[in-house]
Amino acid sequence: MSTVPDAKLTTTGSLPVLKESDHPEKHAHPQSFWLAVMCLTGVDYFSTLGYQPSIAYVSAGLLAPLATVVLVLVTLFGAYPVYAFVASRSHEGQGSIGMLANLVRGWWGKLLVLTLLGFAATDFVITKTLSAADAAKHLIENPNWPLATEDAHDHSRQQLYVTFLLLVLLGAFFLRGFREVIGLAVGITVVYLVLNVMVIGAGLAHLAEHPKYLHEWYANVIAGHWNLSHQPTTLGGGGLLTLALVVLLIFPKLALGLSGFETGAAVMPLIRGEAGDTHDNPVGRIRNTRKLMLTAALIMSCGLLGSSLVVSTLIPPGDLLYADPARPGEYIAPDDWPKGVEKPKSPPANQRALAYLAHDEAPVKKIAPFFGQVFGTVYDVSTIVILWFAGASAMAGLINLVPKYLPRYGMAPEWARAIRPLVLLLTGINLLVTLVFDADVDAQGDAYATGVLMLITSACVATMIEKYRTRAGSFGGRLSVPYLLITLVFVYTTAAVVWEKPVGMLISLCFIGAIVLTSIVSRVLRSRELRFAGFKLKDPPSKFLWDTIRSLDLTVLVPHRPGRRSLADKEASIRKEHRIPKELMIVFVEVVLQDASEFVNEPVIEIGQEEGRYTLKITGAASIAHTLAAVSLEMAKVGHPPEIHFGWTDETPWTGTLGFLLFGEGNVPWMVRELLRNAEPDPDKRPLIIIAGA
Repeated sequence: MSTVPDAKLTTTGSLPVLKESDHPEKHAHPQSFWLAVMCLTGVDYFSTLGYQPSIAYVSAGLLAPLATVVLVLVTLFGAYPVYAFVASRSHEGQGSIGMLANLVRGWWGKLLVLTLLGFAATDFVITKTLSAADAAKHLIENPNWPLATEDAHDHSRQQLYVTFLLLVLLGAFFLRGFREVIGLAVGITVVYLVLNVMVIGAGLAHLAEHPKYLHEWYANVIAGHWNLSHQPTTLGGGGLLTLALVVLLIFPKLALGLSGFETGAAVMPLIRGEAGDTHDNPVGRIRNTRKLMLTAALIMSCGLLGSSLVVSTLIPPGDLLYADPARPGEYIAPDDWPKGVEKPKSPPANQRALAYLAHDEAPVKKIAPFFGQVFGTVYDVSTIVILWFAGASAMAGLINLVPKYLPRYGMAPEWARAIRPLVLLLTGINLLVTLVFDADVDAQGDAYATGVLMLITSACVATMIEKYRTRAGSFGGRLSVPYLLITLVFVYTTAAVVWEKPVGMLISLCFIGAIVLTSIVSRVLRSRELRFAGFKLKDPPSKFLWDTIRSLDLTVLVPHRPGRRSLADKEASIRKEHRIPKELMIVFVEVVLQDASEFVNEPVIEIGQEEGRYTLKITGAASIAHTLAAVSLEMAKVGHPPEIHFGWTDETPWTGTLGFLLFGEGNVPWMVRELLRNAEPDPDKRPLIIIAGA
């Protein structure tokens, strides 16, 4: 039985298109009001309030509020303008990866996309593992947790096991079938935001009533008592200038607060536009996406500013940092704990600073009359739910992202399009990453920040290139200075994070290496698949001649490369060597390669006459062998299977195979034969390959 898919002739505009009948069609996503979709992004973006205030203090000490001010300025005047532009060029939610994929071609372009996918995988995978670890932290630190222990090792094991359980439950949830339930996301996000407003608002009100905490914080900041593990000593001098320089140096450590923009671009297809929107120019959807991004950025900015100030003033450093065993009275971050020294139980507010306040565990009592065990437990439950749902959002992002690029490039097996095998693979990766990091939220923050910043930086670069291409004039006139400055800010921020904590880049490189290696193996293994997405017929005469030629009793196809010799010489030579009678018509086939790195494409067929002979010119092909095999199989569906006549090649098997894999040519006769054998098992229906000449 034939394995070749049936094809039919359809029409796109004035251009006839020959396509596979089972070629998947694009289905529209159900669309919702932009505020509701913002809540879907919010389960990822806003949930960082569960751990960001603690990480900010660990990274910046008492300077966290000042560094957060810089972060907010970068968010509103840097990241937002860039992603507002990305939204105008990313209607289907491709984000920065899709923009760059459209700007680059060839194998270097594919390598760039694979690299960005590695950073995206880092972002999404660490989102899941970090969120699950922090959810586990909130669970086992709750006073109602029945397995509470003071032993540091047992406490760490409990967090690891609970994190494993949450990740397995997440995978099981997707195995049953996941649908993006925006209504559920709205409920989770609204409840969580309300509870955070209550905690942060109560803290700010307490500071307004008791300004001594602000005065104490201000005095320590001016005196240089910042509670930094690695306090800068090379700037010299003092005063506000030194303080400003230190803040600029350390603000990149707070980059987790920028994590929502790529997600905002990814959910764009879910946003309802306006009546006048078209597929190519959805003005209303773009406008609403920008509203979503700006509103989310403003909400998150307020949350980050308020939480950093409340945490820095109302929680003593000993409840967020470890006491330095070598320097009494000094504090160090968890990552800086000396090796070989037994690590005590983590500080009570570490990784759960706002929950610590909500439980009224801080030495500063009576911050709010409703703070305590009941309210704190409600806050913990809300935090655990949104952090778990943030992992679901990240899983959905990966499930949507991987099939969009890797199988299309031939760099993943076909099962990567199926949800269940992909969920099992991703769940295994999540468990491995959690084990490597021992479910430590602070340790994973660096890898998370690296993935987030690399994607934002790529968006900046893509925006710069796109704006340059669409402008006219000299180099200086085409260059967008504001976006250049934004790009430089994010390049600095990314470089600072990588320099300070290279482990994040190492983790990203592991993801990139795994993706590139598996992609190469997959591309080689799938190289002999018949990659046929369809042909486009250039004009009505081509369609008429196509129907005529493939209805002949026998069609002789002869591949021809223009410029080497005339069609008359080629015909005389081929008739003599292959003993083709004069009454049998020869159709010369010219295949013009476009981008050999593409796996599936839709070449354009133009049929005409040249030197009194019929020529079938195919442009936009990715592989000569695949194109010839597909053309001959299409002809075999109507009339007698055609014959394809080749001359002898002097290529070695090694150079021919390499040319076939990388450049879409090389060992063409042999490759066409293998493709036809794999695609059509019935010899009577299979086109015949004939090789002659010396």
